[in-house]
Amino acid sequence: MNITFKLFATLTDYLPAEARRSNQVSLDIDPATPIGKIIEPFGLPPKLVHLVLVNGKYIEPDARMSTTLTEGDVLAIWPPIAGG
Repeated sequence: MNITFKLFATLTDYLPAEARRSNQVSLDIDPATPIGKIIEPFGLPPKLVHLVLVNGKYIEPDARMSTTLTEGDVLAIWPPIAGG
């Protein structure tokens, strides 16, 4: 099944070079694959995987290895952000 995977801010550096400008890639995944396993191949440092959203809904850290997606879902990840 196909999903959209988006990385924001400094995390875009972990996307393939051709996808960094748009900050997203389409992925073909097995429906049984949990979020944690989708993220793994991109090599994101765990401390930078702060805000994980599926279709705009926050996924708690302890649910990321058990939550699966459905066709057309959008998985978005933000690093910790600080500002003044």
